Order: sequence, then C-alpha cells, then structure tokens
Amino acid sequence: MRTPHTPTHHIAHSDGPGPDRVPSARSPYDELAALAEDPAGSPQDGPLDDFLRVDDTPDQRDDDADDAWAPPNHRRRGRRRNRATGLPTMLRLTVWVLTFACLLALADRWALLYAERQAADRLKDRLHLTAAPEVRIGGFPFLTQLLDQRLDSVQVTVPDVPADRVTLTQVTATARDIRIDGDGPTAVRGALVRQMHGQVLLSFADMNRELGASQVAFSAQGPGRIRALGSLRLAGHDVRVRADAHIQRDGDRGISTSVDGMRLDIGDLATYRPGTGRTEGLHLTRAAARRVTQEADKIKALLGVPEIVHRMGVPDSAVHAALHDEDKLHRLTGAPRFLHQLTRVNLVDVALAHPEVLKRLGVDLSLLTSLTKLTRPQIADRFDFAFRIPNPPSGDLRLQRVAVDKDGIHVYVSGAGLLLGK
Repeated sequence: MRTPHTPTHHIAHSDGPGPDRVPSARSPYDELAALAEDPAGSPQDGPLDDFLRVDDTPDQRDDDADDAWAPPNHRRRGRRRNRATGLPTMLRLTVWVLTFACLLALADRWALLYAERQAADRLKDRLHLTAAPEVRIGGFPFLTQLLDQRLDSVQVTVPDVPADRVTLTQVTATARDIRIDGDGPTAVRGALVRQMHGQVLLSFADMNRELGASQVAFSAQGPGRIRALGSLRLAGHDVRVRADAHIQRDGDRGISTSVDGMRLDIGDLATYRPGTGRTEGLHLTRAAARRVTQEADKIKALLGVPEIVHRMGVPDSAVHAALHDEDKLHRLTGAPRFLHQLTRVNLVDVALAHPEVLKRLGVDLSLLTSLTKLTRPQIADRFDFAFRIPNPPSGDLRLQRVAVDKDGIHVYVSGAGLLLGK
C-alpha cells in the first residue's frame, strides 16, 4: 500500500567544501512558491498522485452515468395526487348509478306486481271464482316488454274450479309469446296467446269428499283406471262396495268414466253383482261355500233344490246317493269342481222359490230385496263423473291425454291462437 507523499525539506549545502557544514533551514514561503510554480492540472508522479488519480473504466463510467443526478419529476407526483383527489368523485358517480338502477328495478317490480294483481282480479270476476287465482308474469324487465306490447310468458294457477259434479282441484296454464292490446298496465284491452300448455288435476281427496260423501275412497288402479272402495247401508246392514272405473277421452275437450267390475260384498258370506248376466247376481264366496260343504244339514238343503243341482251340473243319481250315504256325500262335496260350481249358483233365483234355503245359509231376505232394487246404473252413478274444458271463442284448445297418478287424475291440454279479453 502506498503511503501518502509528504513534502520533504531540501537541505541546502554551503558552497564550501567539507563534511562538517550544517544545513540551513528552508523558509516555508519558499515551499509555497515552489508549489505555485507547478503547472495546474499537470500529472504528478508520486504516491499521493497515484492514489488520487482516477482511472475511468467503461464499467465505472456506466455506473457513474446511472447514478448521475437528475431533476425531480414534478409531473408524476402531480398525477398521483390528481388520482387520489378524483377517487371520491368516481365513488359518488358509482353510488348514483347503482341507486338509479335500484330505483328502476323497484319501479319494474312494482309495475309487474300491479299487472299480476289486475289480471288475477279480472280472472276471478270472469270465472266467478271464490278466490283470486295466482298469476306470474315471466321475463325481465317487465316495463320493456310492456312498451313492446309483448310478454314472454304468463303462468296462471286457478284452484277449485267447479266442473259439473266434481271440483277441479287445480288448473295450471302457461302461455307463451303473448301480444298485448292496450296502452299500459292499467289499460289492457285484450291479448293474443300464440302458444299455451295446461294441466288439470282432479285429486282423489276431492273425489272422495264430493262423490263418495266420505264413504267411498278412490285410488289409482293402473294406467287410465281408478278403483273405488266404500260402504253402503242397506236394510240395516253395512255392505262393502267396490267398483272399477276407466277414465277415457270424450272428444277433444272432455273426459268421461265407464264403471265396470261393480260388486257389493256382504261380509265374507256372499257377493252381489248387479245385472242379468251369468256372472251377475248373488253368489257365495269361496270361503262361505267351503263352510257350507262342511255342514251336512246346509249342503243337504242345497242339494234338495233341483234348480241348484241342475245349475251345478250334478247328475240326479249322484245327488240321490249322496243324500243317503255320508261317505258319498263327503266325496261329492269335497271335490274341487263341486266347490267351484257352488260359487257360481245365483242365490237370487233360489230365493224366489226356496227362501228358507237362504235363511239356512244366513242371508237376510230383506237385504236381498234391497240389493235387487239397487240397479247397476244406480251404483255406477255413485262413481260416474265427467267434465269438459271450455270452448274458446277463437283459437284452438284441445285435450291431449289423460293420466292417472297416485294423487289423482291429470288431464293435459294445449292451445294456440287464443284471443282473450275484448
């Protein structure tokens, strides 16, 4: 490491020779004068000059250029200050825009609710309903649709619509592409429905209340079929009623029922089917017929009636042998064919000539008289019902299909070009 160069004092020698001469001290002013005589900026050799000399290499010059002083950018600072100053203005503008949008949305919803209420009141008055229906107008926004005089969709749900003997539990209709004729939500003169789909529900609960008078219960039997089970009071006896009804279309606008499979069960003793066919009349149940064959006095009483023996197809010789021999009697009455043939005998025919036989079997004659007076149409009328959808003054409205579900009967309808209002 170089040591800093310090000026040395030059020792002056006298002119005279000799080693014993003492040097004389140089004046400081002379040294200053010597320094002044050096040319300015001339490089000096020595340890101090070498230390103070700067060698500007390319890398060092680049670093010095990067670290060079530059005046402050007042424009950038001012721009940041302007942004911070303008932020509250943008926030206030956003709040105003949102507030205005909320007010428009509220006005749109208010107009929508008002239009739905007006439509519900008009439907109530026109259909003579006890309660106003539910009206839902689809699409958003509503005011632009109203200005365009066109609605995307309208759904109407009407509960408890009277239809002849029954009350339709719920009628739901969805209309699409509706053209409005009017000047606003308060001045709608009419509408044209381009397309409509609807569904009518007739619940089993309403059918039980109106048709069965709380004595008959309706339930689903299968596709397009329902079953009615209930009770009927006849001649002081509770008779269980059972009937099957088939739901069918009646043209393009109505449905009807055809009741079949009607029967009245007198306990487990006999079953009465109204009518004059081979299977109609009063017949012993299989359980009752088996009990009769196990009691000798009752089976002998039946075999003593020629009409019964002939209807069963038993030869007279076999009957004669059975009446005089207990073993032959048990063998005859124990045969499966005999039991089957006994259940096919119409006891109504027996009662006309031999009423005492029915008494032995436990059948009340007064009950039998009431059953014979109860005709098939009278029983069917308890379960029969029908209704038709209205015929619009213009357009096409027709029934598509009928389905039976666990909750009731569903009727699907469709329409097009329906003109509503004036």
